[in-house]
Amino acid sequence: MKVEENIKLAQLFDAYGELLSEGQKKILSSYLYDDLTVSEIAENLSVSRQAVMDSVTKAEKKLYAYEDKLEFLKKLDALVKENEELKKELNLIKNLL
Repeated sequence: MKVEENIKLAQLFDAYGELLSEGQKKILSSYLYDDLTVSEIAENLSVSRQAVMDSVTKAEKKLYAYEDKLEFLKKLDALVKENEELKKELNLIKNLL
């Protein structure tokens, strides 16, 4: 996975991770935040590498599906941009005073 994809997946996981199963949360957390390889996760959980990859793939699909339906991150991004614009305007007003 590319770095950009992992960053997006981590954002989705932060937003919607509680909607995943406990097993998916544990595996995805190890994969994204503990930077463990699929082999390391499989060994730690005593499951096959394929089981770990299947779990990551299914969790990823679920997270993207939640975002497609709910658009939480899209809305959050719009709010952040609006906030930045408002800060710029406020600074301009302060400079005029």
